[in-house]
Amino acid sequence: MDDLRAPPEQANPGASSSETNPLSPTSAGGSTTNGPLPIRQGHELPFVAPSSYLRPKQTSRTMSDKTPSPLDKDQMQGLRGVREFLKVRTSYDVLPLSFRLVVLDIDLLIKKSLNILIQNGIVSAPLWDSRNSTFAGLLTSTDYINVIQYYCQFPDQLNQVDQFRLSSLRDIEKAIGVLPLETVSVHPARPLYEACRRMLKTRARRIPLVDVDSETGRETVVSVITQYRILKFIAVNNEKHTMLLKKPVRELGLGTYTNLATATMNSCVLDVIHLMVKHNISAVPIVDRDNKLLNVFEAVDVIPCIKGGAYDELSASVGDALSKRADDFTGIYTCSEEDRLDSIFDTIRKSRVHRLIVVDDESRLKGIISLSDILKYVLLYGEEDDTIRAP
Repeated sequence: MDDLRAPPEQANPGASSSETNPLSPTSAGGSTTNGPLPIRQGHELPFVAPSSYLRPKQTSRTMSDKTPSPLDKDQMQGLRGVREFLKVRTSYDVLPLSFRLVVLDIDLLIKKSLNILIQNGIVSAPLWDSRNSTFAGLLTSTDYINVIQYYCQFPDQLNQVDQFRLSSLRDIEKAIGVLPLETVSVHPARPLYEACRRMLKTRARRIPLVDVDSETGRETVVSVITQYRILKFIAVNNEKHTMLLKKPVRELGLGTYTNLATATMNSCVLDVIHLMVKHNISAVPIVDRDNKLLNVFEAVDVIPCIKGGAYDELSASVGDALSKRADDFTGIYTCSEEDRLDSIFDTIRKSRVHRLIVVDDESRLKGIISLSDILKYVLLYGEEDDTIRAP
């Protein structure tokens, strides 16, 4: 699932250092459609918007004009510059100087894998087939949601669910009738542009880097890179081109603004999971009775709820589930339709951003912009062939 469209993948298991949010946060609160719910500790999360001083003062012409304006020319120059940058840098370049990597063997019990992810503060991990010494895919929150669906369809087999191993994930997909995610990886020495194209083609938000020993032919999982890590790499190292992207979100048509699935603080966690499955999304905005944004329930929020196989905890409220987030949770990032893409890159450069919720001046929900939306625009807008094909 991607944000509102594709598979989830939230954190980079290769990154060990936390990133501090330098912008000034504000808190939001409110009531739900089922009556007021006291705000508990952990619910009053920070909301951060891109730098408002970077918003345009005048409305620019669109690309539909026959004669491109200077703003249009700058926009295309910035996009071409970013693409050329991605073609000369490799996936190795994206990796931080210091990182940790957790790789799980497919013989591990799914129940135990949950505890390992939680203990290490990660939400995904590469899988390894020790019998064949090969890379076996990527474990993400989507897999745990599939296990939940299996439990809901076959509640009398709870004991069997507890004995499932990671190697059983493909059997679970078949049993509940979902298409398996494509197992993809890239060589770390290949151009970063290729990794980006492959991520868009497979609708994945993270992709493992797998090297092959030239003498033995054995595979080695080097790390995992995420869309966030790639966009941050662009923002930090290619500011001279991202600063040219001065068109506002509204003019770019960036994001999704119709048929948004929402929930309230009192909504049942299992109901929200069903929403994610039904709409093939990885995040559900949490709003009050006036459609004002309070929070966002993400696919990764499911993981603490089923720690130790506690599937009965899914009957709890969204508010209770969100209170289980880690203390260093970075908050919900927002923007308006008038914010420019250069200001969004500025926010990504400074903070750990996984999506932007579009709101109006009164914090009412308008839409959502995923990192996939941004990456797709940066790679494909204005290209003669904007189809997603394997590199």
